[in-house]
Amino acid sequence: MTAPEQRVPKQDRSRITRERLLGASIDLLATQGWAATTVGAVAAAAGVSRGAAQHHFPTREDLITAALGHMIEQRISDVRRGGLDLPEPGPERTVAVVGFIVQHYTSDLFKAALHVWTAAASDPALRDRVLPLENHMSREVLAIAAAALGRDAGDVRVRRGLQTTLDLARGLGLADVLSDDSERRDKIVRFWAQTLDGVLVETPEWSTGDVANASF
Repeated sequence: MTAPEQRVPKQDRSRITRERLLGASIDLLATQGWAATTVGAVAAAAGVSRGAAQHHFPTREDLITAALGHMIEQRISDVRRGGLDLPEPGPERTVAVVGFIVQHYTSDLFKAALHVWTAAASDPALRDRVLPLENHMSREVLAIAAAALGRDAGDVRVRRGLQTTLDLARGLGLADVLSDDSERRDKIVRFWAQTLDGVLVETPEWSTGDVANASF
């Protein structure tokens, strides 16, 4: 009898191999760092041959940027499809939205991306690949957060408030790389959510500035 894996169509086998490689890349980046995440190491972790890995991704840069792009799209798609588990509109909803952003930037995906950003800082070619991914991810997270708060992402108050939240979350994510910072992080999330609520109800003069609309 033909083994089950041999009955899998070639196209599906190729997709499965590709997804294994992408997932293994993120895992290795998050736990071992940039230097250890070679095509050979990823292939071994994914349980495929090096030749098969290089067939899909000839270089490490091809593999890693594809992995980041895939995981970002998958995570954003999951959130958009399933929505966020949010309380009724009010202070606790703001806490939940800020928590969502912070959780995003303290995830294994962020830890993986952080290693790539560090490498890209001294590699212009890699930076040109990575920067669009980061910009896309930031726009999507900001748009999801604005929608969850029932706010217009084109309003400069909302945009600046949420962009500051993203910047804060990146800092908390960086702190979490070195030690478990969850207890202090929870307090900061609540404090900033209260501050953000105050920012969003204000109507300062600069709120009418020309701001590019976020993509939804």
